[in-house]
Amino acid sequence: MSKELLEKINNPSDLRKLDVTQLLQLAKELREFIIDIVAVKEGHLGASLGVVELTIALHYVFNTPEDLLVWDVGHQAYGHKILTERRTKFDTNRQLGGLSGFPKRNESVYDTFGVGHSSTSISAALGMAIASQLKGENKHHIAVIGDASIASGMAFEGLNHAGVTNADLLVILNDNAIGIDPSVGALKNYLTAVKEGKNPKQNNMIKSLNFDYSGPIDGHDLPTLIKELERLKKVKGPKFLHIITTKGKGLQQAEEDQVKYHAPGKFDATTGEIIQKSEEHLPPKFQDVFGLTLVELAKNNPKIIGITPAMPSGSSMKFMMEAFPDRAFDVGIAEQHAVTLAAGMATQGMVVFCNIYSTFLQRAYDQVIHDVALQNLPVIFCLDRAGLVGEDGATHHGVFDIAYLRCIPNIMIYAPKDEIDLQNILYTASLGLKHPIAIRYPRGRGKNADWNPEASGPSDFQKIEMRKAQKLKKGKKVAILSTGTIATNVAAALADIEDDGHFAHYHFGFVKPLDEKKLHKICDKFATIITVEDGVTTGGFGSAILEFAAKNDYVNEIFLCGVPDYFIEHGTVDELQQFCNIDVDGLKSLFSTLLEEDED
Repeated sequence: MSKELLEKINNPSDLRKLDVTQLLQLAKELREFIIDIVAVKEGHLGASLGVVELTIALHYVFNTPEDLLVWDVGHQAYGHKILTERRTKFDTNRQLGGLSGFPKRNESVYDTFGVGHSSTSISAALGMAIASQLKGENKHHIAVIGDASIASGMAFEGLNHAGVTNADLLVILNDNAIGIDPSVGALKNYLTAVKEGKNPKQNNMIKSLNFDYSGPIDGHDLPTLIKELERLKKVKGPKFLHIITTKGKGLQQAEEDQVKYHAPGKFDATTGEIIQKSEEHLPPKFQDVFGLTLVELAKNNPKIIGITPAMPSGSSMKFMMEAFPDRAFDVGIAEQHAVTLAAGMATQGMVVFCNIYSTFLQRAYDQVIHDVALQNLPVIFCLDRAGLVGEDGATHHGVFDIAYLRCIPNIMIYAPKDEIDLQNILYTASLGLKHPIAIRYPRGRGKNADWNPEASGPSDFQKIEMRKAQKLKKGKKVAILSTGTIATNVAAALADIEDDGHFAHYHFGFVKPLDEKKLHKICDKFATIITVEDGVTTGGFGSAILEFAAKNDYVNEIFLCGVPDYFIEHGTVDELQQFCNIDVDGLKSLFSTLLEEDED
């Protein structure tokens, strides 16, 4: 389809030169443009397709960037980026050195607030609105938030504060009944009743918070949207517009399978069919190892519980939810609640597996300390997507968990080196622990193509001995200490150099507590030690080894390899590991240099 209107739109000023009838054609072109690019380059699809009309209406009615627009999470901001001076660069989206997949302040003046995690938009936009008032500026402030995100505690906190201000704030609820997975909870049921006209207007909870409420209206009806936004521009104080949209609008398959087409990978832009990759003879995903192992454990232990905050598909908690629906809970985008819910269950003797992406556990840090660790409750945290996650970039890398958990008393930290190790630590934790534990593992596949979930059961599991490190390779001169799946890169690098027994390699599954007995032997034997991790070196595993050496008066030469002390942007995992020098070639170069220096 020709993009004759879209090609003339470089910024919202160009957009405002069109009449409303032309905007309908522009919406078709914009939707088609998103589909064409994402089909080839990949990324988040359904969310942006669902807000094409809203995006156009907002930039048409409001004087952006002077009027400040905040997108919650940012999955839905592709159309926004295309209309705000980034159309010609959009094919670089989520690629190394290209556009971010999320709104980002240093990328464009139209991206007023950096986002990636949910439920921040209302607080941020309210902060902007109050600041504008204090500066005597006459600006509009708009927060666009989804029905899944608005159920989060932080969104309620923002609404609660905004309702007692006279801030020029417009909150737009994009209600499509789905986040990444379908929305859950009582608020979802309330919104459904409102949409269906079954909830009396006098019961409107948004009005009770002192917002001027309007809607629900059809979020794909551009003329109606524009008319209502023009009206709301003239209304003073906090305002709330409830719109109904369809995630994936305009692509039949994306409308019919909204979970799969949230981020479908490559697909045929014409037919919408996903281009299937052969998964035959491939190692399992760590997420599936977790999910399928949990089901096997739960079959034999009625006290096992599964909890996830809004990520049943991504974390593979869906297997537990299907097998034991009364013992597995999707609590929505509510990480703080998930952690304390797990703590409450643990007080009653339940064996609770709380699966949270590493980057999202940051949102529940106080609960981990105050509600779990302080009370020494044996909650089992399964930290999915630990390490560098790739194209989602700085907002999503799970590189801080070792550092932010290691300082907390009582908590244990384990990083399995492969899928068998993950399976065994899950089994070990299920047998009962005296302390909480965080088990961290990466996004993506393992290395063991022979792992068979159907043949794997409790009789095949092995109990892991607490605190014990494992020698993977003997050596005479240099000790390499790795934690987690980065051990694979270390092994590959060592296999590619003429070692002749120079390097020893140890896997430290337990980052806390450390195997101090083995560390004493290592420090006594090896003058040079290298630590390797896929997390930040500041406060991470390497820091723990340095602390041990200092505490015990060792003077070994210790090199730390890991993620440096700044935020890592987006790119493939391979590219980002290369950037951090923890890829196979980077490690090989370091090992070769040390080998040459020793020979000299």
